[in-house]
Amino acid sequence: MSVSKQVSVKLVDAKQIDVFSPFDGRRVGSVANLDANAVPGILERARLGVRESAAMPRHARARVLETAARRVEEQAHAFAGLIVAEAGKTLRQAEKEVKRCVNTLKLSAEEARRNAGEVLPFDAYEGSESRQGWFSREPLGLIVAITPYNDPLNLVAHKLGPAIAGGNAVILKPSELAPLSALKLVECLVQAGLPASVVTVATGGVELGQALVELREVRMISFTGGFATGEAIARSAGLKKLAMDLGGNAPVLVLDDCDLAPTVESCVSGAFWAAGQNCIGTQRILVQRSIYPAFRERFVALSRALVLGDPAKRETDVGPMVSEHAARRTEQLVNEALAEGAQLLCGHLRQGSSYAPTVLEQVSHDSRIWQQEVFAPVVILEPFDVLEDAVALANAPEYSLHAGLFTRDLSKALQLARQLQAGGVMINDSSDYRFDAMPFGGFKYGSLGREGVRFAYEDMTQPKVVCINQPG
Repeated sequence: MSVSKQVSVKLVDAKQIDVFSPFDGRRVGSVANLDANAVPGILERARLGVRESAAMPRHARARVLETAARRVEEQAHAFAGLIVAEAGKTLRQAEKEVKRCVNTLKLSAEEARRNAGEVLPFDAYEGSESRQGWFSREPLGLIVAITPYNDPLNLVAHKLGPAIAGGNAVILKPSELAPLSALKLVECLVQAGLPASVVTVATGGVELGQALVELREVRMISFTGGFATGEAIARSAGLKKLAMDLGGNAPVLVLDDCDLAPTVESCVSGAFWAAGQNCIGTQRILVQRSIYPAFRERFVALSRALVLGDPAKRETDVGPMVSEHAARRTEQLVNEALAEGAQLLCGHLRQGSSYAPTVLEQVSHDSRIWQQEVFAPVVILEPFDVLEDAVALANAPEYSLHAGLFTRDLSKALQLARQLQAGGVMINDSSDYRFDAMPFGGFKYGSLGREGVRFAYEDMTQPKVVCINQPG
């Protein structure tokens, strides 16, 4: 599938990016490898998209999004297969992502219809009795959306859906590791009636991304990815709105009054979903010491029982990481932790890009694997005695997306939810729970904006006030 056909940009000697299966290395598709020389043509098309999108009435935007949602649902099997092939997600996980994409598009359609602005009570303020008016929500214009490989369909929908609902045009740069699902989603939107220029897909590497974020005509950059790239974008972007999801290092607190069996199951799922390539995946599990031995025994047993293998098989629980390079990096991080005194409870076996679910304890708090986002099927167990100390450990990293906690004591849960510094606190649930309508983003360093359809829509629009003065 050539991106030049999608964006109608003529290129000279454009090289192709081949997309390979993370599991077996087979080639599953290719896209054009655009560089900075392609940007003028991309921008010319996007300018047309800005005009065409802003001219669409709200009912037309909503209808496009609803129709696209139906098309994705009708092609759910094909979408799931594409996610498995290019991203290595297991079939069951890919099917869930497709369902979430459908929901994200439907939520976006609802936003297009309902979130148009508010009447302002001017006469509530002395001196404004003769005035009445409102504010409307207007498009920003041109948005650059940069998406990752780990959720190659739904995270694209989380940027395109609210942007289209708000009347914007988008230049979409999907991950070059997994761009095919994004291209197929854009096809569905165009088939649903979206003017083809409203979303311009641009595939390529760092040079292309750099050139796009520097464009003065771009009004917002919505980025999901790593901290280093996020910092580089912030330095280069200039005076633009920025929305960034830059990862996390999710802690989970397990108190001694929890319901142990479902708690362990939830934590195992949170740690190893999508082979751990999940920005809100459970990474550090802090367990009250009185139940630590029982928790550890159950957790390790369930982790060992997970089926690692071919993501296309329904019985597979954990598929490959996105590349052998990513798996080797994980192997190196675990080796470092072990050399610093960590104890291996299970896993730490790599075959190509597949890395077995790995559980560690006695991990040094100075190690990279404790302090940084691992983004891999690796989880750390640690007992605690004093709850305040556990909260301090949970809050120690300088960035935080989600946290989880397990207890039957609702009062204690609500108290801890106030103390945990995270964009979301999941009570009696895995840290990786996310509902596509809720605000999603982090606390502390690198936290810019929120995803979640309504909240992204409001970031991607701007208020315009209209005030009428009727003296006398």
